Amino acid sequence: MPEPTEDLYSTDAYLRTFEAVVADVDPDGHRVALSRTAFYPGGGGQPADRGLVVWDGGTAQVAKVGKDKGVIWHQLEEGDPLPDPGTELEGTLDWDRRHLLMRTHTALHILCGVIWADFGVAVTGGNMEPGTGRLDFELDAMSAELGERAEKRMNDEIAAAREILVEFVGREAADADPALIRTKANLIPAFIDPLRVIDIRGLDKQADGGTHVATTAEVGRVEVTKTESKGKANKRIRLAVHDA
Repeated sequence: MPEPTEDLYSTDAYLRTFEAVVADVDPDGHRVALSRTAFYPGGGGQPADRGLVVWDGGTAQVAKVGKDKGVIWHQLEEGDPLPDPGTELEGTLDWDRRHLLMRTHTALHILCGVIWADFGVAVTGGNMEPGTGRLDFELDAMSAELGERAEKRMNDEIAAAREILVEFVGREAADADPALIRTKANLIPAFIDPLRVIDIRGLDKQADGGTHVATTAEVGRVEVTKTESKGKANKRIRLAVHDA
């Protein structure tokens, strides 16, 4: 097993290209592990990135990315060549897709912050694709009116152009602040220390490993497309992200 991959996306979500060395090759899985990467491997409801890797004598599409025991594996398209271990290469993200995911993920955090501020309830589930997403909340009731209210509140927060910061907080301090972990069940393993925290200044601050835009204004405009009841105390809000 190669050394854990340096994850460049954790500190710079806007990095579109990077240089790395092939740390390991898995021919059976048609995948490579790199010394460092800007490709997000997926997690927390955010899909993995896609893109391209280029080296002297070869080019391959990155079809899937995943993380296993700290190692980030990049699965290449079937039929594309595999580089040898030790090869120096350049990776390039599918930036349009990544940036839309960043906007979508931030929109979901804005929704989480609005619901937390108004009702103080936890998130029970969530998922996203580029431009669309949903969150489930421990609410007693759901209505179209609540959805309309949430949409207005989110767009007000977007218009406020709140700064979004990445911080790293020691696990002991994070565990002492229940507001930092907004999921109903804390699924973050105890060995992860420090925790990466996304802070939408003045609105929402919580542990999160995904990628986000730098200000709420960059999200654009949010539309609540549907509200649903998925059972007792489990209510769903679906949203779409549009250009401003």
